[in-house]
Parts: sequence; structure tokens; C-alpha cells
Amino acid sequence: MSGAEESDDTMMFCAACGTAEVDDVKLKKCTACHCVRYCSVKCQKKHRPQHKKACKKRAAELRDEILFKQPESTHLGDCPICFLPLPIDEMKSTLMVCCSKTICNGCDNANSIRETEEQLQQKWSTGAKERVQLTCPFCRHPAPNSEEEMNKNFMKRVEVNDPVSICELGFKRKDEGDSDSAFEYWKKAAVLGNIVAHHNLAVMYSYGEGVEKDEKKELHHLEQAAIGGNPSARYLLGCYESDRFKYERAVKHWIIAANLGDDDSMKRVKEGFQGGLVSKEDFAAALRAHHAAVDATKSPQRVAAEKSKYYKVLSAED
Repeated sequence: MSGAEESDDTMMFCAACGTAEVDDVKLKKCTACHCVRYCSVKCQKKHRPQHKKACKKRAAELRDEILFKQPESTHLGDCPICFLPLPIDEMKSTLMVCCSKTICNGCDNANSIRETEEQLQQKWSTGAKERVQLTCPFCRHPAPNSEEEMNKNFMKRVEVNDPVSICELGFKRKDEGDSDSAFEYWKKAAVLGNIVAHHNLAVMYSYGEGVEKDEKKELHHLEQAAIGGNPSARYLLGCYESDRFKYERAVKHWIIAANLGDDDSMKRVKEGFQGGLVSKEDFAAALRAHHAAVDATKSPQRVAAEKSKYYKVLSAED
């Protein structure tokens, strides 16, 4: 009998008392390893001493299967206008406070130019003197004319539990020096599935900002962020494993992040190749994937935006 068949037979009976699953008896899987089933909580507790070691080992294997799976894209996803991957460099995209959509600077710049030209042409033909009113490239909501109006639009999104806006509010509170409030907002955003919030919580647990240092919780949030496609979190996990001499796991993390276009991780993979920790084939594959990921974020509109004086000023201010 094969191992798979034996496993299937085992799953048909309670691992503690041997009770078979029938119409009036429903067995429930061990939620950690999914390898055995029980007819009751009592049987599960009774079997725990025998099962604990194997359960932990299998649970760790299942976790690693999820953790080391290559994400299809970064947590940023695609620009909702041009459908090209958003650059990892956050200065090359813009968050719209009206709809919480992140638009690449190429689309934002192209929209601004188009609307400005159309409205100026209309002014020349009608003699109107109203100022140019730009709109959001995605939802077409009028752009705010003041910081007060922008904050009002922003808070509307927070009130409807938009995770992106809640996460951004955490950044605002952090900039104001209120780490406690930042932690609470990021905690809420993380529960709602925001990947950036998981990364920020990991950093707070690492440095003890607004919360006590906790390595276990730091790792949990780093892993959640990495699984969600955050290259920075993935890079930090690689550094964590490397510091503990677990180079095989570290290299896996860096290769995954490099494949997403992360420059720091690509440098680490190169160093690993030079030090004999990365094979020639793996290094070449990571290099090709890194170049492809970076090239996929480029477009003529984005190049034009980088040359725009407006975006140059923003980059200088940052």
C-alpha cells in the first residue's frame, strides 16, 4: 500500500480512539498539520503528546510551501489605467485620496496634460476665465483645491474602512510623532488585508516603537507581507535568516524578491553567487527575472513623467 493510500485510510478514523467517520460521527482535521482527524476535542487533547512533534514538523513544512511560493507580482499590483506593473519606487506613483487608487506617474501626468489642453482650448474659444480643474484619472472626482479639501476626501475613505486610507493615516500619525496611534491604524489595516501595514507593524515590533519589542510578532508580520508580495519584507526576512547562518533560506528569500525587481535583493544574490552560495544557473535566472520585472514597469508615458518638472520637484522634496 502506498503512503498516500495509508494517509487516506488514517484520515477515515479518529487518530486517538479509532472511531470511524459515519453519518452520526463527523471527524475534524488537525488545523495545524491537516494530517490526522479527531472525533472530539477530548480525543485531540489525549493524542496531543504523541502527535505534537510530527504536527509541528508538518505545520512548518506547510508554512514554508506558502512562504517560499513566488508571488505573481508585488503587493502594489498594476496601475488601473495602463495595466502595467507599478514601480517598486513609490515616488513613481501617486495615491488618489478620492478613491484610494494608486496611479503611475505616467498616467497621472498624461491625464493632467490632456485635461489642461482641453480646458485651455475651451477657454480660448469661449473667453471663460475659470481656472483649470483637473480630475482623478481613475474615478474622475475633481482634484482637491486645498489641503483641507484633500483631508476631507481622505477621511471619507477612512470612515468606510478602506484599508489603504487607514494605512496612510497611520503614516500621518507616525510623522506627527504619535507612534501609538500609528500602531493602532496599521493594526486595523493589517486585519483588513493591507500588506504595507503588515510590513510597518513588523518594523514597529523590531524597534519597539509604539509597542514592546517582539521578535515572534515581527517575523509573523514580515512573513505575511512577504507572502503578499512585498519585496522589502522579503529582503528583511533574507537578512534575518542570514544573520542566523541559515543561508539556504536567506538566498531563497532574496531570489524571490529579486524576481520581483528588488535591487537590494539582487545585490545579495550576486554576493551569494560570488561567495559560492548561489549556483551559476540560479544567479542567471534571477538576473533575467529581475531585468524583466524592471523592464515591465517602463513605458514612454512614465519616462515623460520622470522628465516633468513637477515630478522632479517631488523627488527632490523626498
